[in-house]
Amino acid sequence: MSKLIVTAGPFVFDARLETELAPQTCAAFTKAMPFVSQAVHVRWSGEAVWLPLGELDFGVGYENHTSYPAPGQVILYPGGISETEILIAYGGVHFASKMGQLAGNHFITFTSGLANLHALGTKALWEGAQDIRFEQVD
Repeated sequence: MSKLIVTAGPFVFDARLETELAPQTCAAFTKAMPFVSQAVHVRWSGEAVWLPLGELDFGVGYENHTSYPAPGQVILYPGGISETEILIAYGGVHFASKMGQLAGNHFITFTSGLANLHALGTKALWEGAQDIRFEQVD
């Protein structure tokens, strides 16, 4: 099933896995669901929240990767010159780290609740880390 519910802070979003565009990333992430973490505001990338995942290895390389995700797109950086991370764009993003520009695999797209993305980003910026949960819908 490619449908997801993403609960981030007080907000709930419907989403879909991009199984045709990023099949390996989607398969690896599906094995980890329900995936629970915390989202914090990005440091260098612009208008996004991110889930810093340290050395977590999903066992995937690059596929359907971008440095410029659109609002509502979720990307996975599989690690390398920076730590593994998931980024959720809510506005203009140029994905980067202290090491410079990065590219991540676009593997999830939000399909509802988009009007709340900016509020999520603002909440994370001013109030700190927000609990986040990705789960599949039957």
